[in-house]
Amino acid sequence: MKFKKDINIPEKAQWLSGTVGSGSWFFITDEKNRYRIQRFSPEGKLECDRLFTTDNISFDLHIDYQFTFLSHCKECTIIQNEITYKFYHYEH
Repeated sequence: MKFKKDINIPEKAQWLSGTVGSGSWFFITDEKNRYRIQRFSPEGKLECDRLFTTDNISFDLHIDYQFTFLSHCKECTIIQNEITYKFYHYEH
């Protein structure tokens, strides 16, 4: 089930389905050599907004990508060009 994007959800956010009737919207931006990933509830409530790092520097925000499982507030997974990228919450 896919939910209609609430006005609070960024235009380029991606829907990641969960169990029956659930899921979340994910949005990523770059920020000073790190990535900001936000997770929104189906209704548009911001659930997480954190900085992440990845050890694979070949990820490119300008090339198509897809959020996949396992993705949550401490770790996110993105597939791009058949490569799986792991993003980890950056704790300073």
